[in-house]
Amino acid sequence: MKIFNYLNNTISEKGAAYLILIDPDKSSGESLAEFVRHCEVSGVDGFLAGGSLMTTNILDDVIKTIKRNSSLPVILFPGSESQITSSADAIFFISLISGRNAEYLIGKHVLAAPLVKQTGIEPISTGYMLIESGKQTTAEYMSGSSPIPRNKPEIATATALAGEYLGMKCVYLEGGSGAENSVPNEMVKMVTSSVSVPVIVGGGIRDSRTAREKVENGAKIIITGNYFEDKNKWNLIKEFADAVHFKNPIEI
Repeated sequence: MKIFNYLNNTISEKGAAYLILIDPDKSSGESLAEFVRHCEVSGVDGFLAGGSLMTTNILDDVIKTIKRNSSLPVILFPGSESQITSSADAIFFISLISGRNAEYLIGKHVLAAPLVKQTGIEPISTGYMLIESGKQTTAEYMSGSSPIPRNKPEIATATALAGEYLGMKCVYLEGGSGAENSVPNEMVKMVTSSVSVPVIVGGGIRDSRTAREKVENGAKIIITGNYFEDKNKWNLIKEFADAVHFKNPIEI
């Protein structure tokens, strides 16, 4: 099954999909194997792998470890064209539509496209939008672009619509790794009520209630990342997954 179809089927069945982002610089070996096994039994729907900045060259090994220990799909979340490997199932082919840096709108993509074609992994065109989160994030710094102000949902909505009209299969509202604040619910609601493609929300989601609020306001895919780098929090993964799977009647 195509990964994009898998995501849409998961959304139809569960109300929304829950993915966990794995930073190869911070996750490897037996700890990673144990983590992904725990994620699968806890109700996680898939993994992202990659990041804005990678200082090691172990992405391929990390993805192979994930796939040896889980049946869930692995989607590349690349910060550059160097983060492409045939070990993954798909790639979020990201265009930074919230910025005005041509390299991240189309430049890097020209370099990456032949590699994606060569590997045969499924590209999922994604309109990526950085949202002000309370502090400068790695994604902002590395891309050289300013985020959309968090009190300007109308700008986010117009940008998301432009992405959809340009043919993006989904739109990603990103607070950024380690964000102080998650994407505002008002913004999520305005964007999701205006576009017809799935809206992904990530960054600054540190509890299950916040995750549920994003889904209640229309988000279809929720992503968490560095929050679960602390093993002491792994016991909360199922709580997050249940909160995201909006069709499940739970109390949080």
